[in-house]
Amino acid sequence: MRQKSSRPRLLQAMIDAFSLPDLRKRILITVGILVIFRFVSHVPLPGLEADKLKDLFESNALLGMLDLFSGGAMKQFSVASMGVYPYITASIIMILLVPVIPKLQALSQEGEAGKNKINLITHWLTVPLAGLSGYGQLIILQRSEAVGASGPLLTVTIVISLIAGTMFLVWLGELITEYGIGNGISIIIFGGIVAGYPSLIQEGFLAKENIVGLFVYIAIVLVTVVLIVIFTEAHRRVPVQYARSVFRGGRMYRQAGTTHIPLRVNSAGMIPLIFAMSIMLFPGIVASYFVQPDAPGFADTIVRWFNPNTDLPIGLFYWGLYFILSVAFTFFYTIITYQQQDLPGTLQRQGGFIPGIRPGKNTASYISGVINRITWAGALFLAFVAVMPFLARTVTNVQQIQLSSLGMLIVVGVILDTMKQLEAQLVMRRYEGFIK
Repeated sequence: MRQKSSRPRLLQAMIDAFSLPDLRKRILITVGILVIFRFVSHVPLPGLEADKLKDLFESNALLGMLDLFSGGAMKQFSVASMGVYPYITASIIMILLVPVIPKLQALSQEGEAGKNKINLITHWLTVPLAGLSGYGQLIILQRSEAVGASGPLLTVTIVISLIAGTMFLVWLGELITEYGIGNGISIIIFGGIVAGYPSLIQEGFLAKENIVGLFVYIAIVLVTVVLIVIFTEAHRRVPVQYARSVFRGGRMYRQAGTTHIPLRVNSAGMIPLIFAMSIMLFPGIVASYFVQPDAPGFADTIVRWFNPNTDLPIGLFYWGLYFILSVAFTFFYTIITYQQQDLPGTLQRQGGFIPGIRPGKNTASYISGVINRITWAGALFLAFVAVMPFLARTVTNVQQIQLSSLGMLIVVGVILDTMKQLEAQLVMRRYEGFIK
């Protein structure tokens, strides 16, 4: 048995994790791949006008928010400008199509082989989505003269390079999943978001004249982080009993085993915010293609109404609609996930039942009622997280910091998931973990 140490528990757990050869190898592989990702994000594409590109991102809040998720790669117009978000979009599309298309639904029920086929289809779907996103990004930059050169050959070269950059990052993420620690795609997104935080700290110093507002802003951010941790881990335990047969002395006895189903308060994770943000950003991005600086028109109005940094009272429209969409998509995604899991059917097939509830339709109605009630808490929590930047700026009057609530949710979620995986590895070897 390992002797107790006087070091702090978290520090000792980190030392224990790094002292195990196989776990140390996984940690170093993860860190090494993140370093490669950061190098790739600094490889620029041809035709770039650096000064005009900088002015474009300073004047366009929509692009500035998207650049946060790429870790500054979009602002440098590198091959990693789009990150892994075309793959995320393809994955979401596949999640929605699986219960609708019978062939995909049949594949999802074929075990590991079926999941691999669906994953392959997702990879193929990522290519055209990355091409469309890359071409749209290039058009915006060319219209603002941030990319000086043009022509069919240059356009094709840049779009193919952007597609290759996205697929390379997806491959790096899968390497982390297989040989490193944590979910690789989430780790890549995490690396991009965290890489943009130093610039946020620098922007915070610009607000030093409003020192009270800055401290209140930081307090709101810390409270939001605590709430994210609480609601990410919160769940409702539904008791379940299983009847099992035991042979003793040549006779068979029936025994009852008790366990529970953990129904998460926020079972949808960050997906509803991704849906809601995509819908909120889409009109402004499309309208920006048609903006004429010399002749303001309808496109300018759309850009202003669908801009997260627009001043009040127009800003209330954007953030109010974002709040409503976050709640709606939380229920939508939770219902789809619950239907795919088929918990009542699984319980019935395994001989399990909820005490006091009849199997079959009654069990389905009971579980649906519990999920609907706890999802209200998760939906309102996600909606609050979605509008947190607006509330923080309005209350504190600190306008310099452009913090993304979705980025915070991703960062905290990835850290918790990675810590759980390290915890499991340490507990398997009888070491103390991170979580008490």
